[in-house]
Amino acid sequence: MKNRCGWCGTDPLYIAYHDDEWGVPQHDDRRLFEKLVLEGAQAGLSWITILRKRTAYRRLFREFDPTAVATMTDAELETVLLDPGIVRNRLKVFSARKNARAFLEVQQEFGSFDAFLWAFVGGTAKVNHPRTLAEVPAVTPEAEALSKALKKRGFTFVGPTIMYAYMQSMGLVDDHLATCWRRAGADSL
Repeated sequence: MKNRCGWCGTDPLYIAYHDDEWGVPQHDDRRLFEKLVLEGAQAGLSWITILRKRTAYRRLFREFDPTAVATMTDAELETVLLDPGIVRNRLKVFSARKNARAFLEVQQEFGSFDAFLWAFVGGTAKVNHPRTLAEVPAVTPEAEALSKALKKRGFTFVGPTIMYAYMQSMGLVDDHLATCWRRAGADSL
């Protein structure tokens, strides 16, 4: 049996997310945009709730093509709000379009969202060495700086705690516990 970070529990969907996605360095702008929208949707909720709704989010938000989401009309977003497959929060749904537009501006300014994002960790994943979940911070100076930079550019639902979770999930930070099989060298402990 593989040792995992305790937060993923026993749900097979959550385990697959932990094993295959969380903490894996991501550089694809579309995936980075998808996760940015989903992390914002998760605010105040559990991640497993959003994970279970991800297929509906992908369908409704045009497979997270930021150009397509940026051009969604108010009427289209109102239709999205009717779908029970997502979290039907008006501010969160409309923020997807607002964030898509800001995302495209960042791409234009920096060449890619990836280049902008990874600069907050100097281009290399920051590897932490937590032994327990209690040692994993909820926010860091890097997450605060990212949050501030995104808000300045017009993004919403990008507070520092949300941004730290985003950085963890996109592999900018490796917070797998020391005993987790995903942690390099965990088997030697």
